[in-house]
Amino acid sequence: MKERIKTLTRRPAWKALAAHYKAVRQLHLRQLFADDPGRGERLTLDAAGLYLDYSKNRITDETLRLLVQLAEESGLRGRIEAMFRGDKINVTEKRAVLHVALRAPRGSSVTVGGEDAVPQVHAVLDRMADFSNRVRSGEWKGYTGRRIRNVVNIGIGGSDLGPVMACEALRHDADRNMSFRFVSNIDATDFVEATRDLDPAETLFIVSSKTFTTLETMTNAESARGWLLNGLGGDVSAVARHFVAVSTNAAKVSEFGIDTANMFEFWDWVGGRYSMDSAIGLSTMLAIGPDRFRSMLDGFHQMDEHFRSAPFDRNMPVLMGLLTVWYTNFFGAETVAVLPYDQYLKRFPAYLQQLTMESNGKYVRLDGSRVNYQTGPIYWGEPGTNGQHSFYQLLHQGTRLVPCDFIAFTESLNPLGRHHDMLLANVLAQAEALAFGKTREEVTAEGTAGRLVPHRVFEGNRPSNVILGERLTPEALGRLVALYEHSVFTQGIVWGINSFDQWGVELGKVLAQRIVPELESDAEPELSHDSSTNNLIRRCRRLKARR
Repeated sequence: MKERIKTLTRRPAWKALAAHYKAVRQLHLRQLFADDPGRGERLTLDAAGLYLDYSKNRITDETLRLLVQLAEESGLRGRIEAMFRGDKINVTEKRAVLHVALRAPRGSSVTVGGEDAVPQVHAVLDRMADFSNRVRSGEWKGYTGRRIRNVVNIGIGGSDLGPVMACEALRHDADRNMSFRFVSNIDATDFVEATRDLDPAETLFIVSSKTFTTLETMTNAESARGWLLNGLGGDVSAVARHFVAVSTNAAKVSEFGIDTANMFEFWDWVGGRYSMDSAIGLSTMLAIGPDRFRSMLDGFHQMDEHFRSAPFDRNMPVLMGLLTVWYTNFFGAETVAVLPYDQYLKRFPAYLQQLTMESNGKYVRLDGSRVNYQTGPIYWGEPGTNGQHSFYQLLHQGTRLVPCDFIAFTESLNPLGRHHDMLLANVLAQAEALAFGKTREEVTAEGTAGRLVPHRVFEGNRPSNVILGERLTPEALGRLVALYEHSVFTQGIVWGINSFDQWGVELGKVLAQRIVPELESDAEPELSHDSSTNNLIRRCRRLKARR
């Protein structure tokens, strides 16, 4: 067992990287650029419609060579092929991992369980498109005969974060005659505020739950059902005109009152955090229309094909994943900042938090042994330039190393005066400042008072990537999401963990189901938790009793 635990750290490339790190850790980006005047043009990659400048990373050509060697020794190529082949690489749940099939073109083939998944995927997409067109055109009417003007998506986790992010990111292309709201939190405030100003006669609810048993989602769905019936006179037949489901549990869907003809399925080989391009994206399709939704799928597919076919040293997701391994395991970086310089991407960091941390927040390897190295850094971020006036101080002069991903587009969807040039200037300036900083000599030469010089010195040598696209279109969004999906995959393969299960979310949910009746019981319950939890339950009950 000890031998298996140390497999990664005993690989030749890992040992070479450990020695190499000691040799290069003091190298400054100023020196690296001075020694290689063409570095800024050389360490770039143009692929699948995105441009990556990774020259401002604390790496040499030897670093890259060893990282690629590590990927090869980790069996990354074989694992990529296994995923695209439909092998059950999610070993703890014995499932295939085939979100790539969700964006495979019509006529292609991806086999899972002996069946071609692509026709199934496109059958659902065609049904989604037909439904979306009917709602968007006004052909689909609510119970009173009025058209739908409001769509409320009820889901949680991957059934919420992806659609929320996509609808916000693609708002420029959305139908502005419709409103789109999202309810995920079991906190009643979320539902009440989302529906406060809506007319039930013009509102459609999408209930997204694979099993149709998810506690938060079904609690909110039942509240939505009550809200609708209360507003429409109590006729339960109204439910079928104002609710549709994204699920695989036809019996539960029908029991709720939803016509199963309006149930859009997805499959157990689609993980929740990889599902925004499945039927879970129905709200996105309603917002932007089927053609643009398919354009987004094409963007995903473009990056899929690049990831599958490009050599590792010219493979954008692989390089980004390996750089994350480099900083996490050798520099001790604990976080990655994702900094989109586009207001439409304001929910993108939140979306990435689930994608990255639910995937790679694991301390157990595929064989059940515990890792003896760090995995899954914390991802976080805010859109620029807002972040520059809050946390960038720490990025520039803090004591922690925080690798940064800057994301920007060369064209604005809303051109207005000099705004976009100023926005782009800030992206480029921040990456430059983080990399090169300002020396004591430069600060002194500016005439700065001696006592202030230490405060105005920027050490620099803070690494970053700059990811550029032309415009934030549906196609571009698909490319960007797939880029991070496959970067996460690369990291997980190197670390030898299963990036596709999420057992860590289960324990708290199970305990919550036990605590709910203890909070609601009329009689004083017998409690058998720890002393802290028992005390908190009793206090909550006492405070509730005062109402």
